[in-house]
Amino acid sequence: MPEKNVVIYVRGEQRYEDADPDVTELMTEGTMSLAGDGAVILEYRETELTGMEGTVTRFTIREDAVELERTGTISSNMLFLKGRPHSSFYETPWGAMLVDVTATSLRHRINERGGVLELGYSVAVDHRVVGENLVKIRIRERTRETI
Repeated sequence: MPEKNVVIYVRGEQRYEDADPDVTELMTEGTMSLAGDGAVILEYRETELTGMEGTVTRFTIREDAVELERTGTISSNMLFLKGRPHSSFYETPWGAMLVDVTATSLRHRINERGGVLELGYSVAVDHRVVGENLVKIRIRERTRETI
């Protein structure tokens, strides 16, 4: 599959101890392509609305794993494997911290025209769980009607 222009709808929900859920929704344009190993690569630029302006977000979606890589203002690399924790440094302009993520659910249906990725995961800082996240991403091929 050659690189395609797509419209990406992201809905994220974060739940933290003793706090109301925080819901974020974003619609943006990006690209979708197929890597040599068959993985689907989804990439887009963050905006001021997400608080990560100057950052490029890339999801590499494989059958049983999703990698989330951010470069730019925010730098991180997280690997989501269902039931298996992954540790990484999350670098921001204000400093870096060690973050552990563990996928609790991982589903996707993606083809050359788009699809859906659903990812649930827990977040731990300094090895203590601080929140649960659910991300749902809808991808549609960009056409005149979606502009």
